[in-house]
Amino acid sequence: MSRLKTDSLFYRLFSTAPHLLFELLGESPAIPYQFQSVEVKQTAFRLDGIFLPPASDPDLPIYFVEVQFQLDPDLYRRLFAEIFLFLAQNPRIRHWKAVVILARRSIEPKQKLAYVSLLESDQVERIYLNQLPPDSGLPGINLVRLVVASRRQAAKQARKLLTQVEQGEPWLPQGVLLELIETIMVYKFSESSREEIAKMLGLAESITQTRVYQEGKLEGRAEGRLEGKLEGKLEGKLEGRAEGKLEGERSLIVRLLTRRMGTLSPGVLTQLQGLSLEQVEALGEALLDFATPSDLDNWFTSL
Repeated sequence: MSRLKTDSLFYRLFSTAPHLLFELLGESPAIPYQFQSVEVKQTAFRLDGIFLPPASDPDLPIYFVEVQFQLDPDLYRRLFAEIFLFLAQNPRIRHWKAVVILARRSIEPKQKLAYVSLLESDQVERIYLNQLPPDSGLPGINLVRLVVASRRQAAKQARKLLTQVEQGEPWLPQGVLLELIETIMVYKFSESSREEIAKMLGLAESITQTRVYQEGKLEGRAEGRLEGKLEGKLEGKLEGRAEGKLEGERSLIVRLLTRRMGTLSPGVLTQLQGLSLEQVEALGEALLDFATPSDLDNWFTSL
């Protein structure tokens, strides 16, 4: 898969299920984190993903995530430059960790002597996806294993995961999980139609047409408007659906602001509805520095 496809796919996985990162790390934080992709100000740097703790718990670490599926000799040079520049721009951050997710060990840069002390510290964790335990009882890990499965093994693994999702206790609405499985398969078999992929999975119809998907989609909307966010961030980004992207960006901003500042007033929600896509994206970066509701008011005043 191309860098664009893997970035978009992991954005979708982590934005839908932020706890998936901690499942990979073998950790279980008591407080939920929020995930977002962040561009470092005044540079061309863009961090693949940042997991932010609630503003009420500043002592919890922030997690920087880098996903790499191809050899990049400058990976660590770029990653640590991005991290330390971000920390310089956000001095309130007290603790941080970096998680580097690599498709396999062989694509890890060989020239890393300058960063050995960081890489061997407790602050950096490297995960090699092809070394994840097989037949894990955790659906989240099995979902990530499907991303790196060979095309020959993918259909078998996907069918097994479908059975696990249907029989187990879902950590996401079933419809959302089913859609993620189909999305991974669509990325891996981009030349095949959804109907052909459904046959690979032993289904009579596309996952998105099944009753459980439709029910799960409604449940997902009720729990956080996941469908709008995912359509806006993935389909809007990849297929040019600008209107869906704007709605998805707004939904994400509302969630982030609510977690930081509590329930938003009707006036604030009205102001958010009037923002353009560029303004919504700018607000997504600015809110990292917000500490009180007055910061948001000042941001609107500056428009």
